[in-house]
Amino acid sequence: MGIPAAVVLGATGRIGQLMQLAPPKGLHLRLQARRAQARHVRARHVQGGHVRAGGDWHILDPLADPQALAHLAEGAEALLCLAGPVPGRGPAGAADMEDHIRLGEAAVRAGAAAGCRVLLASSAAVYGAQGGLLDEDAALQPANAYGTAKAEMERRAAALGAELGVPVCALRIGNIAGLDAILGGWRQGFVLDRFADGSSPRRSYIGVQALAQVLAALLAQPVLPPVLNVAQPGAVEMAALLQAAGKPFGTRPAPAGAIAQVALDTNRLQALLPFALAPADPVQMAAEWAALEPYFT
Repeated sequence: MGIPAAVVLGATGRIGQLMQLAPPKGLHLRLQARRAQARHVRARHVQGGHVRAGGDWHILDPLADPQALAHLAEGAEALLCLAGPVPGRGPAGAADMEDHIRLGEAAVRAGAAAGCRVLLASSAAVYGAQGGLLDEDAALQPANAYGTAKAEMERRAAALGAELGVPVCALRIGNIAGLDAILGGWRQGFVLDRFADGSSPRRSYIGVQALAQVLAALLAQPVLPPVLNVAQPGAVEMAALLQAAGKPFGTRPAPAGAIAQVALDTNRLQALLPFALAPADPVQMAAEWAALEPYFT
């Protein structure tokens, strides 16, 4: 038998780039992109020889050519869908956000044709602005078009998977240190909310290397639950993350209604992993991002 394969849709996005920079051992990645220029991403990543990229490219449009997508998934163990518009990047609006739903369903249909399980990149945005510790059974209360689209993607993909006999797992990914709006979005003059006790917002985070390790482990798992929170245990204060990275920032009084802490319950994830997932540590997360940031496009 050869090395097991996994398909990654949307491999030119930032999580897709991360998986190329830290390719999973014992798993061959088939990387999908819609344009041939994506073939050059790997070459840019390994410039200087410091980082090894993995996988091979397949150029196709998963919505316009479902047969090509099904063919790409043939013989694969799993299909990971990372594809979809990202809010705040480019001109994407609410209508474009519906591509998340269409891409999720396309991934499930390809999984049905190829006989492989499907993992969908969802987001903690499906929980909206709820505070406290949120487990996978918490009510979904998305507060923006992105969260609404992801919640609907989860619902429709799960229904389609049940109809077609495809195991589907929605990964509700928390903030990714470096691919987020705080550490990754830092600019001179950056300002954080400050609460009455002097603290800044606390959120669930996962480091870039930890995320690559977790995704590799989940792709290798033969059975997954329908929904998984993906983050490191605990919550990280945004100020601590910027301080660990040496990024200066200012503060302003938190507005009325601001949520001091939003944390994802990771017990279900930790029970599935073959390794101990380290608690969220801003120093470690900042270091992981510093090591990989130069290789991101």
